[in-house]
Amino acid sequence: MEFFPEIAITEGEAELIAHGLLAVARADGELHDRELALVASFYGEVVGGSGSNLAALANESDIEPDVLAAGLRREQVAMLFVKTSILLAYADGQYGEREKAKITGFARALEIGDAALTELEQSVKEYLLGHLSGLKNRGAAVEVAKKLGV
Repeated sequence: MEFFPEIAITEGEAELIAHGLLAVARADGELHDRELALVASFYGEVVGGSGSNLAALANESDIEPDVLAAGLRREQVAMLFVKTSILLAYADGQYGEREKAKITGFARALEIGDAALTELEQSVKEYLLGHLSGLKNRGAAVEVAKKLGV
C-alpha cells in the first residue's frame, strides 16, 4: 500500500488541513520553523499559491476538532490529515504527549478509532525508518528505531 496515495484535495480541504496541522505544531507550546515550513510546503503545493494566506491562518486560533471534521468528510482526506499530522509531530524530533493528545482529539472527531490511529502511527514510524535503511551507520538507525519504539 502506498504511504501517500494520490488523492484530489479541494482548496477548502487544504485550508482545513493546514489549519489543523498548525494546531498540532503548536500543541507542544511552540511553532518550530521546520513545522511551519512543512505546513507551508503542503499548503503551497496543494493550492498552488491561491487561497487564504498561510500567515493569516497561522495567526488564527486553533481549529476545533468538530469544525475540522465537518469539512473533512471524505475518509481518504481524513486519514491523510491524521497521517500528515503524525509526521509533522516528529518534525521537531519527538512525538510528544500534547501533540499526541491533539491528534487523538482530531482523529476521534474524524471518527478514526483508536486501533486505526495506532496503525497510522506505526505506518508513520515505518515510513520514517524506511528512509534510514540505506545508512551505513546502522547503530544510528537502530537508535532512531528505539526512539520511535519500533
